Amino acid sequence: MYKTLPTAGPARPSASEANEAIRHLVETGVDSEWPSEAYEFLLGEWAAGSRAEVGSAAL
Repeated sequence: MYKTLPTAGPARPSASEANEAIRHLVETGVDSEWPSEAYEFLLGEWAAGSRAEVGSAAL
C-alpha cells in the first residue's frame, strides 16, 4: 500500500485500480485506528476514475 499518499496528477489510477486499493486498505486494517485520510483520498481517486470511464464510454 502507499507509505504516503500519491500526488494527484494526470496519471491517476483507473476506477478498478482505486477500488482494489480501497479493498486492500479495508482488508488489511491498520491497528485499531481507521486511516480516514487515505480512505477519503482513494474514494476521490475512484470517483475521478469512474467519471473518466463513464465519459469515455459516452463518446
